Amino acid sequence: MTDNPDDPGTSLGATLSAVARMLQAEHDVDATLAAIVKAAVDHVDGAEYAGISLVESGRAIRTVAPTDNVVSAIDEVQYRTGQGPCLDAIADHQIYTTGDLAAEARWAEFASAAAEFGVHSMLSYRLFVTGTTLGSLNLYSRKRDAFSLQTREDGRLFATHAAIALSGAQKEAQLGVAIESRDVIGMAKGILMQRHDLGPVAAFRMLVESSQHTNLKLHQVAAWLVEHRDQL
Repeated sequence: MTDNPDDPGTSLGATLSAVARMLQAEHDVDATLAAIVKAAVDHVDGAEYAGISLVESGRAIRTVAPTDNVVSAIDEVQYRTGQGPCLDAIADHQIYTTGDLAAEARWAEFASAAAEFGVHSMLSYRLFVTGTTLGSLNLYSRKRDAFSLQTREDGRLFATHAAIALSGAQKEAQLGVAIESRDVIGMAKGILMQRHDLGPVAAFRMLVESSQHTNLKLHQVAAWLVEHRDQL
């Protein structure tokens, strides 16, 4: 990123504003993830590849939206060895960078294996909102010392926008799932009420009991009933 006050079109503020608008236009989680990594490669100086290490269920971490297969390969080494800049960025809530993986002593086991893929520089930012860690944004380059101190600071602002956009997309997706589950449960209740001449409370209780007996979630039981209603 550059910050040239004489050229509004290339200033850091203008770039971040454009990126923010682009990310806000994406409402699907996968589309938002893809937009984030593309924008990172396009706008963060030195970045050749990008990916996101996404935290799931509070602990599990997986790579999503990699811009190149080398990203997935390097991240897999991190997950296997349990060390690396992406993992430390998530755990320590700090920016981690390295300019020469082959000579990196902080993550010796990871670095020696990762350097074989031809990547020398890495830069990882924690993605978070209001104390909740979503994962890390990870940038990669085949060049040594690809990320300057200014780039690291500029990238921090980019990562902030990315985290807000990702959090918004995730909440919207969760809301969609909740509404869909509510509608399916309502349909299942209607089926039971009609077929067994039950009131809404009794029908809902029947769904709950089925959920407990089958060890399935309530919306799963409801979805099964709706799907197989013609066979019952």
